[in-house]
Amino acid sequence: MADKVPSYPSMPSFHKGGGHGRFRPAEKPKNAKKTLLRLLRIFMGWRRHLVIAALLTVLSALVSLLTPWLIGRAVNTFQIGKNTVDASLLSTILLALIGCYLAGWIIDTVNGALMTRVTQDLVTQIRRQVYAKLQKIPLNFYDTHPNGDIMSRITNDVDNISGTISQTTTQMISSVFSIAGSVVMMMLLSPLLTLVAMISIPLFLLLTRMITRKSQRYFVGQQIALGELNGIVEENIEGLKIVKAYDLQDKVVDRFKTVNARMRDNSIKAQIWSGFMMPFMNVINNFSYALLACIGGILSVNGAITVGVIVSFLSYSKQFGRPLNNIAGMFNSIQSALAGAERIFQIMDEAEETPDREDAVTEEKLRGKVEFRDVSFAYPNGKPVLRHVSFVVQPGEVVALVGETGAGKTTIVNLLTRFYELSEGEILIDDVNITRIRRDSLRNFFSIVLQDTCLFTGTIADNIRYSSPSASDGEVVAAAKLARAHPFISRLPRKYGTPVSGSTDNLSQGQRQLLAIARAVLCDAPILILDEATSSVDTKTEKEIQNAMLNLMKNHTCFLIAHRLSTIRDADRIMVISDGEILESGTHGELMDRKGRYYQMVVSQMGCENPPALEG
Repeated sequence: MADKVPSYPSMPSFHKGGGHGRFRPAEKPKNAKKTLLRLLRIFMGWRRHLVIAALLTVLSALVSLLTPWLIGRAVNTFQIGKNTVDASLLSTILLALIGCYLAGWIIDTVNGALMTRVTQDLVTQIRRQVYAKLQKIPLNFYDTHPNGDIMSRITNDVDNISGTISQTTTQMISSVFSIAGSVVMMMLLSPLLTLVAMISIPLFLLLTRMITRKSQRYFVGQQIALGELNGIVEENIEGLKIVKAYDLQDKVVDRFKTVNARMRDNSIKAQIWSGFMMPFMNVINNFSYALLACIGGILSVNGAITVGVIVSFLSYSKQFGRPLNNIAGMFNSIQSALAGAERIFQIMDEAEETPDREDAVTEEKLRGKVEFRDVSFAYPNGKPVLRHVSFVVQPGEVVALVGETGAGKTTIVNLLTRFYELSEGEILIDDVNITRIRRDSLRNFFSIVLQDTCLFTGTIADNIRYSSPSASDGEVVAAAKLARAHPFISRLPRKYGTPVSGSTDNLSQGQRQLLAIARAVLCDAPILILDEATSSVDTKTEKEIQNAMLNLMKNHTCFLIAHRLSTIRDADRIMVISDGEILESGTHGELMDRKGRYYQMVVSQMGCENPPALEG
């Protein structure tokens, strides 16, 4: 009876090891206005909540606009010439002021809670959309972007947007209404003084325009450098053993220092330029306030307005200037958030995998016949990898692809599975062009074991079951036994319930590869692809795996990619790939008799001119 697999919660989270050392060059400043408008369009998905928030903000602004007027009325209750005060009116006004302050506090509290909910929903949606987008982007995107930079965009940049929106949205709405309301009240009190107060508007706009142009490029550079730092940290933690083995700690630290210094320089310049905003705004506001006080005093002496009106007007001028100061104070975080949003939208704008054709169908069953017809392929902006490749593989046939590194062996299986789209020619399965089969249907017919073993956070059972989530415990154990993984799993303290992940080293590379093979066995798809599947196991284990998988291969079309010639000796056909072309094809014996490229490879590995028969 199969061993019972303990039930543990599955927590799959993809881990792709190792970042690239290739980082993108520093980007020029993007269109901040376009980014902001795009962010606002996303925000409109919560328009109902935003309308409520806007109404609450209007109420709060009205309350705040009422208080200066009440203060002015309170001042006018003191009749200096008569040395009297209207105590009854003053008491009423004071009670009204207390009511205004209390109402303002309640409204702002409710509004803040509402906007926090909207902001977090917005950020949750952005993060979900970006992560879903990453599943649809072609693999060549990941070939040219460091893992750490991608991770930085979906974490740091999104968090940056979250913090900024939650802090600034309500303030921004409130500022707009406060400015508009203050202008209206000031016009009612004194049109002349209102014109004087308007002097600060063009100065503020000019200052904002100048500082935005200077600081935006540095905020973008800061976010790019942060992504590079994440890439360096991620790849060096992943490869820490190699770093230590070659005693490269100092060089790694120097590289980190270089990028860290660039981030520091961009951050300093960004903060300095954006930091100019607040002091300059204070100067403008203080100048405007002093000018209003002087002119108001002159008008009061001449009897044009009362002292209470001047007090109210000066309060409104403060309310008019305070939102401008708030905007200036939010300037840093807004610029940084826009830089992060640009980087996120870059991912959102990436081209997705070529969509399925309208006439694409869902295949229920395939026998496994594979045909390449005059197939050519080249990576974007790269030299051709495959040149006019043609061959036919019959159902159940085991075909080995051999050749030098970079010859195009892995590219053939990547095109077959539509990880990449071919440039020219056709690929057919059971005489059906693969572009006429839906991707999700097509990939159900492949079991794949790659050279780079990929495990997911969860248990050993979770990882084996990843290719077939509905598999029973007995099927999981049976697959592990067939892959020769059961013996080492049984020796673990928690057996199939042992936690593993893509980044931990609690399993050897050979054991991890055995789990990947067990995963492919469990899938039991008609086409089996083994890309250096036994490269990390010892010779004894390799032979055991080969013997165990002979029965599996008998009923499956199988593609073997291997450098060890002993691995592919028993294949039905061996195809020698070189420089993107098939140089020769045949069985091991036929190719040895031809004494061509395959024969030379065997001689090179065996180290003699007349190699003996390879042992089974």
